[in-house]
Amino acid sequence: MLSHRAIWDGIDGVAKRHGLSVSALAKLAGLDPTAFNPSKRVSKDGRERWPSTESISKILEATGEGFETFLSGTGAFLQPDAGALVPVRSVPLLGLAQAGAGGFFDSAGFPAGQGWDEVRLPSQEEGAYALEVHGDSMLPLYRDGDIIVVSPNAQLRRGDRVVVRTRDGEVMVKLLQRQTPKVLELHSVNPDHPNRTLDMGDVEWVARIVWASQ
Repeated sequence: MLSHRAIWDGIDGVAKRHGLSVSALAKLAGLDPTAFNPSKRVSKDGRERWPSTESISKILEATGEGFETFLSGTGAFLQPDAGALVPVRSVPLLGLAQAGAGGFFDSAGFPAGQGWDEVRLPSQEEGAYALEVHGDSMLPLYRDGDIIVVSPNAQLRRGDRVVVRTRDGEVMVKLLQRQTPKVLELHSVNPDHPNRTLDMGDVEWVARIVWASQ
């Protein structure tokens, strides 16, 4: 359940992301400039005042933000496939292009070493981390600038979207078709790129993608 403070934190977060004061945000949305002032959040007798859904809708329309982004400033996030609120927390962030270089992962595929940034994203997975997509090699599934959350702990199932790193440093995002003790069969997310069949001896690790910022 979203608290009074969390909702106001969400509004403050929208203003901050757009370099605005809360007064300027309200004015941009066509509202009274004092609508979001701290003095309007609690009445004189101490009762909590809540912003209306209409005012929230107006600021999202004015700034071009979605409701999921708004929720990210409240400490909760909508999980797309379940409609449930998922906690937002800081996770390590690395560019996908960097993931093939040495020194960023341990042998099990968990973040290691220096050079990681940090980003606040929805994640319930211990050990999860984020990779930022660059280029168009994963279209139409992932676009340049999308962020994917990867969990080395998540159980793998056929059809999962996965990140695979080979022992020679190649990193790829594919759909898991089949995994046996000897072979890993992968389908490409981009029809312009070939499917792959890898000897498990050549695979350093495989981790499931549990969330994407699309």
